Amino acid sequence: MAELTSKELEALSLNYQELVASPQTLMLSTASLDGMPDISYTPFVRSPDGAFYIFVSKLTNHTVNLLNNPRASLLFIKPEAESPNLFARERAILNCHARKIERAESLYNEQLTALQDKFGNVVGLLRTLPDFHLFALQPTGGRYVVGFGRAFTIDTTNNSLKPI
Repeated sequence: MAELTSKELEALSLNYQELVASPQTLMLSTASLDGMPDISYTPFVRSPDGAFYIFVSKLTNHTVNLLNNPRASLLFIKPEAESPNLFARERAILNCHARKIERAESLYNEQLTALQDKFGNVVGLLRTLPDFHLFALQPTGGRYVVGFGRAFTIDTTNNSLKPI
């Protein structure tokens, strides 16, 4: 890949940030303790510090997996209809550390209010169910791909990109 200017890298960084900010749901990949992979999706809100907050039921594999194994990956991908080549869709994969937010923490009510503001009264109903858990998914690194041979490492501390 040819050397990119700082302006080009900045534009790509903005594209990455838009890709991650535009959907209302994220693709969530987790693994059980014995290594069985599981992929799912869930609505989310994102905090200014970059963490993704999800409110999920213990009746699902991904919640049980997160309770037992705090590692997860998130996928954000450009819709097929907006992609000129389905073999090279724009996408970002974020590796995350998951932390369960306890109901007694002030962050619990803060993030559930944010989820309810974004998704409506269904969150109010889900809050009453004991099997639902709030998690913070804090990105620790990732990769952004914008086409064939155009992949970048994501510095999650400042959302900057570095060519691979």
